[in-house]
Amino acid sequence: MRWLIDGMNVIGTRPDAWWKDRHAAMLRLVDMLERWAAESGADVIVVFEQPPRPPIRSTEIEVAHAPRPRRDAADDEIVRRLLAEEMPGAIRVVTSDLWLSDRVHAAGASVEPSAPFRALIEGS
Repeated sequence: MRWLIDGMNVIGTRPDAWWKDRHAAMLRLVDMLERWAAESGADVIVVFEQPPRPPIRSTEIEVAHAPRPRRDAADDEIVRRLLAEEMPGAIRVVTSDLWLSDRVHAAGASVEPSAPFRALIEGS
C-alpha cells in the first residue's frame, strides 16, 4: 500500500511546542516515518506545504512539498498526486482535515486519521 501523509497535520496532533521549531518537528516526523516504513515495508510519501529549509533527505521515504507555499498547498499536492495514480484505491491518505478527506474519498482512496496514525508510527 502507498501512503500519502499530510505532514503538518500529523505533526499538529501533539501540542508539544512544534511551532517553535517547525524544521525540527519535520525532522522528527521524517525519522518516525523512516523507521516505520523500514519495519512495515510501506511505500511512504510525506507532503509539506513548503520545502524544508535546510532540505530533508531520506533513502526510505519520499519527502515532498507543494510547488508553491500557501494555505492548504499540501492538501492540493496530495490530491494532485492521488489523481495521477492509476489505482487510487490502493492509496491511503493520512489527514484529519475533513475537506481533504472528502476530496480523497471522491478520488477513490481511503483516509487514516492523523492522531491514530501518529500513535502507530511512534511505536516503531
